[in-house]
Amino acid sequence: MAKPDQNQVLRRLPIVVGAIAGVLLLINRLLTPELTTSQSRADALGVILSAVLVLTGLLWQQVTARSPDAVNLIGEEGFELAPDLPQEVKTELAWASHLLLTNTVTKVIVVFYQGKVLLRRGILGKQKEVKPGAILQRVLDKQKAVYLVNLTIYPGKIEFDYLPENTQGAIAQPIGDRGVLILGADAPRSYTKQDENWISGIADKIAVTLSNHLPDTG
Repeated sequence: MAKPDQNQVLRRLPIVVGAIAGVLLLINRLLTPELTTSQSRADALGVILSAVLVLTGLLWQQVTARSPDAVNLIGEEGFELAPDLPQEVKTELAWASHLLLTNTVTKVIVVFYQGKVLLRRGILGKQKEVKPGAILQRVLDKQKAVYLVNLTIYPGKIEFDYLPENTQGAIAQPIGDRGVLILGADAPRSYTKQDENWISGIADKIAVTLSNHLPDTG
């Protein structure tokens, strides 16, 4: 059985409390044979407070941002590593990709290094090879990450044909000056600043491992 959204329950709490308080005030008023001036003032104050609670709850319902709608990415789930990698590199890439898939909204990961795909994991696209387009080349040249918050409306999305065709958001994170860590999500605008910092830190760690075990072919 699905658990209720705790935030949704809290947002509705003022409405429920305000409505119950209003009903109790009405019942108390009907059952009181004689009303004093002080009781009338108290009832009026109670009605105002109940109305404020209900209005607060309604406002919370309206201003609370909805999470972006996720889609089911088109593709088969898989885990592919380049067969000629040293065992230390395979272990590092397996560990890093697992962390990203389980701790962020990432659904697919591609590690492109020294012109070669070292890893593909998650919901895999049909195209296995990576041919750097304008975006990846800019990441390689400037060594600065690019976050495409809504890949579906971006004209240059064609260069990401190695991701599932309906990937909603993507991050291209440099791996030192030799490669790029590419991540795809199933919802637009779904990566937070904390996610971006997390991804950057993992990419830096991958860069150290790769530079120590893979010779520079450039």
